[in-house]
Amino acid sequence: MDFETASGLARKFLQELEKPFVGRHEQALMLTLALISGEHVVMIGEPGTAKSALARRAAELLNARFFKYLLTRFTEPSELFGPLDLRSLREGRYIRITRGKLPEAEIAFLDEVFNANSAVLNTLLSLMQERIVYDGYSEIRVPIWSIIGASNRVPEEPELEALYDRFVYRDYVKPLDQDHWDKLLDAAWSLEKGEYEAAKPIMSMAELREINKHVMSVDVSPVKPSLIRLFVLLEEKGLHVTDRRKGKILKAVAAHALLNGRSSAEESDLIVLKYTVPKDPEDFDKINIILMEELKTKDRVLRELEEIRKNVENAQSVITRMQSFDPRLTDYFRSLKATRNRVAHLVKDLDDPEVQRMADEIIIAVDLLLEEIMAKLNM
Repeated sequence: MDFETASGLARKFLQELEKPFVGRHEQALMLTLALISGEHVVMIGEPGTAKSALARRAAELLNARFFKYLLTRFTEPSELFGPLDLRSLREGRYIRITRGKLPEAEIAFLDEVFNANSAVLNTLLSLMQERIVYDGYSEIRVPIWSIIGASNRVPEEPELEALYDRFVYRDYVKPLDQDHWDKLLDAAWSLEKGEYEAAKPIMSMAELREINKHVMSVDVSPVKPSLIRLFVLLEEKGLHVTDRRKGKILKAVAAHALLNGRSSAEESDLIVLKYTVPKDPEDFDKINIILMEELKTKDRVLRELEEIRKNVENAQSVITRMQSFDPRLTDYFRSLKATRNRVAHLVKDLDDPEVQRMADEIIIAVDLLLEEIMAKLNM
């Protein structure tokens, strides 16, 4: 599998993953990034926000061995890792029956993951970090690729900090806003009528591993200076990033680049910090604001273009009323020329049809105003 094929397959996976869900592009994107980078992800939010459905569909699209379980503080290790084989125990051997349990899964969904007690927690930590289960006197190497956690809260207990840090990707899943309710009701009604189409595998776990190899081949050196600058800024804003996460974030950047068909990372790929830096719910909004201000993201450029468009419209209403040879026309001429250059600079490195369309419309409006000014000045 070459790089282009890997990138195309990753994009197809994202499209298929989000297809039946209304307003869950962000969660599908984050889950796709987690899977192609081989990392773990946790979704935090109230029940009924499609967390488990997204996880199950992801496993179905990969035809992966899937394990799902709801954790409580009373969950015994045997419920996750399998019961002890009593016959072997009588013979002095400590062996678990792992069939259908977490040690044999490739994708796992652990609901209310932060309810894990100390007996489960210690085993989860080694499983997530090393892909090894230390059980009695033996080490079991497990095939787990990604654990998808879900919770309705951010853990505050010190003993859960290490587990929370193992989840490289984090998202605060909010209920859909009013604009999505109409489509949500249509989708829910189709589901109730049994019209939901089960996911068909579009690639195998072996192909996912091939994609992961290409992720690790992405050149991340072009963005390292910008990333370090952002780390410094985040610390100043009170958003601490652990040393472990700093290294893992590079994988997220590489995964985002591959998903967008690039073998070399660029500044726009640093948008993944909004999935990898936040810790508390309020951090999610804070990091979004910082990234909007610091990166040339689509949202930021669209916001700036919209502001420029309003300024151009205001200038048009003033210029139309001006008499010929009004001395202010020269100032407007210089200002509009600068505006045109600014628009061109804003969209220079951002290959997006929506952004380009808005920029083209603004440039046309500016050119028409420049012609009007030249006519009035007899230039």
